[in-house]
Amino acid sequence: MHKDIATPVRTKAILERHGFSFKKSLGQNFLIDTNILNRIVDHANMTEETGAIEIGPGIGALTEQLARRSKKVVAFEIDQRLLPILEETLSPYPNTKIIHQDVLKADVQAVIDDEFNDVSDIMVVANLPYYVTTPIIMKLLEENLPIRGIVVMLQKEVADRISASPGTKEYGSLSIAIQYYTKAETVMIVPKTVFVPQPNVDSAVIRLTRRKEPAVTVKDENFFFKITKASFSQRRKTLLNNLTSMLPDGKEKKSVILAALEEAEIDGTRRGETLSIEEFGRLSDALYPIFK
Repeated sequence: MHKDIATPVRTKAILERHGFSFKKSLGQNFLIDTNILNRIVDHANMTEETGAIEIGPGIGALTEQLARRSKKVVAFEIDQRLLPILEETLSPYPNTKIIHQDVLKADVQAVIDDEFNDVSDIMVVANLPYYVTTPIIMKLLEENLPIRGIVVMLQKEVADRISASPGTKEYGSLSIAIQYYTKAETVMIVPKTVFVPQPNVDSAVIRLTRRKEPAVTVKDENFFFKITKASFSQRRKTLLNNLTSMLPDGKEKKSVILAALEEAEIDGTRRGETLSIEEFGRLSDALYPIFK
């Protein structure tokens, strides 16, 4: 068994040896607690037949734990200064591959086709850079990749919003966008003390499990997301006010919007955060013929 990368002493030694300095712009915070890394991997429920996709491997702390417990790990790393470090730290693990690319610009499906053709189960497991958490998760879901789920560490506040239920102040269009595709749950809270450098906020790990079918069937997905966004555009406003101000010619079409609300059996004086995903589905289907 090789020595874990994720100890304070070893992390410091690796970084010093390579003269590595953290880039704030890349949101680099490295984990230095093997126990927490193991628990993250536990939540992914992987087997020796699982392929893991990682984003932002840093110096390989999580990559190493994934490599020990899966068939193969493919990690996307944007910072080329980390490539020689990863080559060294991951040398004991021939089942790892680093792709020097920004995952947001990458053709992830093509990578899956190339790298995971003999793998039946794929999980994304990552400690995501905070500033691009949402775009990365949305990309993975919207591209309808053949993945079982996503286990990621992110800012606790974002995790709260992703896994929020209707009627809470955290619930919003992000909760709906992600819960439309997945079952979302916060599985652990991670204190800032286990990172170097220490971030200013606590983190959480969320597990997103792909639904076989979206949470609600709608006439038009893009329109459904447009309506949920519009409904939360000003949280203090009622649904009717938000829709009339956000939809094209909404003020002139107020009576039509009211009729659609009635058809969907939704009271226009409610606020967006009180509506369930099913209610948003009914509402968007009722409005679709008018605003499509």
